Amino acid sequence: MATSVALGLLVAGCASFPDQSNGANVQNWQPQPRLTEAPGPQPSAPGGSDAGGGGGTIPGPNGTPKSVPPPQGCTDFDQNVIGTCMAPLAAVAALPGGATGLAAERSTGRVLAVQRGSDPKPVATIAVDASTDGGLTGLALSPTYQQDQLVYAYVTTATDNRVMRFAVGDTPKPVLTGIPKGPAHNRGVLAVDHSGALLVATGDAGNAAAAADPNSLAGKVLRIDGLGKPAAGNPNPNSAVVAGGLQDPGGMCTAADGSSAWVTDQTDIADQLYRITPGQPQLGSPAWSWPDKPGVAGCAAFTDEISVSTVRKPGLQVLALAKTGGFNGKPSTIMDGQDGYGLIGSMDVIDQNTLLVGTVNKDGGKPVSSDDRAIIIPKPNGGQPKD
Repeated sequence: MATSVALGLLVAGCASFPDQSNGANVQNWQPQPRLTEAPGPQPSAPGGSDAGGGGGTIPGPNGTPKSVPPPQGCTDFDQNVIGTCMAPLAAVAALPGGATGLAAERSTGRVLAVQRGSDPKPVATIAVDASTDGGLTGLALSPTYQQDQLVYAYVTTATDNRVMRFAVGDTPKPVLTGIPKGPAHNRGVLAVDHSGALLVATGDAGNAAAAADPNSLAGKVLRIDGLGKPAAGNPNPNSAVVAGGLQDPGGMCTAADGSSAWVTDQTDIADQLYRITPGQPQLGSPAWSWPDKPGVAGCAAFTDEISVSTVRKPGLQVLALAKTGGFNGKPSTIMDGQDGYGLIGSMDVIDQNTLLVGTVNKDGGKPVSSDDRAIIIPKPNGGQPKD
């Protein structure tokens, strides 16, 4: 029932666009708690083969292994897979209810509704320029999605990078335009904070100096309202810029309890994970670095851990948070073998037990016949508190 209700909300028709965010008179912003109608499904452990996700085992009714046949064409027998046979997925967004979502194809500009047992259904197509690393790279639901059915997208056009918004049955509309475009580092990603303001992480468009320039929108974390204006509570009320210093962001995530916000970045030196600190002009030192550059992409933030996907290395990197605010040791790698789905690019939190992820196996991985896929997976480590 939750599945049909959530998808029904998506395809109900046109929606009006808000004149402002819900962030008025907010002085100290924090990340946005997730809106869910009910807890998401409790998925079984995923199955895969050779880090490509073609067949394997999942727990049966009594906890005994149950074989999962490899996919046949676009039919995937893994019950955790809710969308198949798409182009590499640069962004996903979980819809209210937990068993459905949106998946965005970077190169085509298509946004598709995905749910188990149905073919992916296109709900919007935005004209994009995917000739570099840009295209359609970010998605975020409006904080009042259940009322306004609005979705925000980060896209590369022929002239710039920009934030757009759309509702089913309506033409996508620009929210923030003029973000610099260049020969590389055009990706951008989105998240929402607790006040309803939109967080936007932008690449430096191939110009490292722009990331340190407070007058440029490139290489920044921005915070805007529904009209693309600086959101109430920004450090500089006349500027959308919250922090600078990014090169090529791949994911941004906020903890449901409002305690933290994070952004991943691929740089020439190393892959980085930054904690976003309001009022700090530059992002400063990374919270964690990967010198081997596995291609950090999407992230999922919880009170006890941060999960980061990587597009050049199968599986997820999981960093356990210590009570002191740092990390408990090095990241652990999970789902990088037969228990995984190959290369995972995008992630979104469904609830405190489950994630929605999108694969990018057609873009340098080992695709199976049903790739690329949208998949519901359990939260790593089961949410156990860390000392």
